[in-house]
Amino acid sequence: MTLPQFEKEEFKLTTSPNPNWKPGSGANDDEWKKYKKIELDPYSEGRTPFQNYRLFTSAVAPRPIGFISTVSSDGHFNLAPFSYFCPGNYDPPIFMVGISCATQVLKDTCKNLLETGECTVSLISEWFIEAANFTCTNAPRDVDEWKLSGLTKAPSTKVKPPHVAESAFSIEAKVVQATNFDSKTDPSKKSGTIILIEGLHFHVREDIADETLTYVDINKLKPVARLGGNVYSRVLDGFDLPRPNFQTEILENPQVSKLL
Repeated sequence: MTLPQFEKEEFKLTTSPNPNWKPGSGANDDEWKKYKKIELDPYSEGRTPFQNYRLFTSAVAPRPIGFISTVSSDGHFNLAPFSYFCPGNYDPPIFMVGISCATQVLKDTCKNLLETGECTVSLISEWFIEAANFTCTNAPRDVDEWKLSGLTKAPSTKVKPPHVAESAFSIEAKVVQATNFDSKTDPSKKSGTIILIEGLHFHVREDIADETLTYVDINKLKPVARLGGNVYSRVLDGFDLPRPNFQTEILENPQVSKLL
């Protein structure tokens, strides 16, 4: 299959899909009524964990990618991207990363996090996605993915692992909690680990944030997200849809309050 050439595009902001939507009116059209939902037990006979993995990674999308840098207890550098990643709290700043263990051997990132309790997480942007993706390789523990990618180590302030200099936004973090999971299909095996990390220090490229460092310009960040399979996604457009005020837009609006 021949793919079209990647082209640089600017982010654009539009209205929501239906700016004339009224409270209580539901979906914008009835297309959804043409189809039924199929019930699926993830542990049904003959169904494999890999099928579930392929299903939910293609359905729960797009997913932000945490580009995690760690240093092993014996001094080896490691760099790898993880799309089981998201923020979980803001005070303190908490982030979650999920690391699978399908081979029953802890991934270097997971082992380093559990042993040292430190990492950095850098967000991936369009201008270095190929380099970031190249660190996905299943290299031996003593191989430095930094060298394979050609990316630049930037010194951190509060943790030992460096962060990615090419990234426009990086987080220095420490582990606050880790939970291991056993496989449901074979309880004798470990299937993965969820690790909560606390953001201790941030690095923000000067041109992407406002003067107060409270807002990042998505058009300059140009983030890359993960879809199913080998497919990545970029953010090219968004729509403005404010959160409704319960007091003024619902309780004090007779046409809407009658829906309660």
